[in-house]
Formats: sequence, structure tokens, C-alpha cells
Amino acid sequence: MESEEELIRAFIAIRFPDEVIREVARVQEEVGKWKFTGKMTELENLHLTLKFLGEIDAEKVKEVEKRLGGIKLETMKLKLGKIGAFHILGKPRIVWIKIEGKEIWELQKKVDDALEGIFKREERFMSHLTIARLKYVKDKKGFDEYIKGVGIKDISFRVEDFYLMRSELLYLGPSYNIIKEYGGKYRK
Repeated sequence: MESEEELIRAFIAIRFPDEVIREVARVQEEVGKWKFTGKMTELENLHLTLKFLGEIDAEKVKEVEKRLGGIKLETMKLKLGKIGAFHILGKPRIVWIKIEGKEIWELQKKVDDALEGIFKREERFMSHLTIARLKYVKDKKGFDEYIKGVGIKDISFRVEDFYLMRSELLYLGPSYNIIKEYGGKYRK
């Protein structure tokens, strides 16, 4: 009996330097002062998704690795932007911090171009970092007003790498692991 080939839940992302992670931890503490049901994103899992690939087989992973290798990455100068929330059916579900810088949009387009023909182009890319996932907030309007008042430090940072990542959905939450790293001065 043949076994089914394992599918890999994959995505392409950038990760953040320590100063950004420290600021996110501070902001999460502020957001956590408002009562809600949900959870903060674990600091070790912070990333910005350039493209979610879904569950793909090993052969497709190899093709993605090869195609992403052709992307020329310049150092990106990015900046933390405002805080906000995505709503589903009028309810806040995701708290995010915007990541500003035209280079992130350019990299996302390069990823889409590289994967043309095997994945659909992104229709609604928003350059953001998810800091919390909410299940329930009693006072939705109050929460929205509260998070608008949470100040984000003006932090600029450089990113020289992007990653093909694997996501495993575990009982205690997701685990993200690098499949392949791209960019940087001394890597191919």
C-alpha cells in the first residue's frame, strides 16, 4: 500500500530584528491591558507573510526554492507604522502593526513574478505584522479606540533576507521553521 506524500504548509516571509521584536513585546503588553479572549503572537513566530502557498508537496517545494533563488534582493529599509485591527463580520479578529517601505511591496511583486504560473498573484497584499488574534471582545468600538491610542515607537530597520517557511499547526499553537533562506551578502 502506497503512503500519501506528506504535504508541507508553506509560506514566504521576512523576519524582524531584535529591536522590532522588543517593541512588539511592549505593544502587546499595552494591548493586553484591554480584556479580550484570544492570544498574542509568540515573539519567536513574528513575521510578515509575503505569500502564503498553502499545503504543497515536496516537488512543488523544490520548484519554489529554485524560482525564489532567482530573486535579486536589495537591502530593504523598512519602518514600523500604525497599529490597527482587521475585522470579520464587524468584530476585531487580528491586531496588526503596519510595516512601511516601498521595498517590501517590490519584494512581494518579485515573489509573485517568480512564482507566476504555479500560484495565483496576491490580490490584497497588506504589509503588516500580526501581533494578536482575537476570538471575542465585548466592547468592539472601545477596543478599536483603545488600540488607536497605543503608540508605536518610530523604529526604522533593515531587512536583507527573506525565507521560504514551513508552518506546523500544533496543539499549543503554530510552529514555524525555515526551509530555505534567501538574500544576504554572502549567501546564494
